Amino acid sequence: MIESRQRAVRVQIGPLEEFLKNVAEEIGLRPECVAVRLIGDAEMARLNRTYRKKQGTTDVLSFPATADSAKPGTMKQRVRKVGGEFLGDIAISPKVARRNAKSLGRQFPEELKVLILHGVLHLLGYDHETDRGEMERIEIGLRRKLGIA
Repeated sequence: MIESRQRAVRVQIGPLEEFLKNVAEEIGLRPECVAVRLIGDAEMARLNRTYRKKQGTTDVLSFPATADSAKPGTMKQRVRKVGGEFLGDIAISPKVARRNAKSLGRQFPEELKVLILHGVLHLLGYDHETDRGEMERIEIGLRRKLGIA
């Protein structure tokens, strides 16, 4: 499920829902295992401050449904471990995503897809800040398979 709770940036939800469905299928999850909410910068900054102790807004935050988000093993092992359970929520700031897309030379809808995929990987327990490139390698491979940058 994807819902927009912001008005600053116009977003077409349908293609993003289709993309999320494709991500889930590629990884081996049910699409309803993840909820995505598009939010404004003020809300994103509040979440970033509350949960990461960082000031300012950011592009994407992931909120695992269980405290056991560290799931060692291969992608298949991680997916098998969560089964059909609800993984959690992803918050995305379309305003930040639009700025990032511009600076990275991507189309805005494509950047939103990149952030959805990134968020799903975090919900599966991957952490690019500590895993010595594992998440990045997996993300790049999935981007190719899913037809995004």
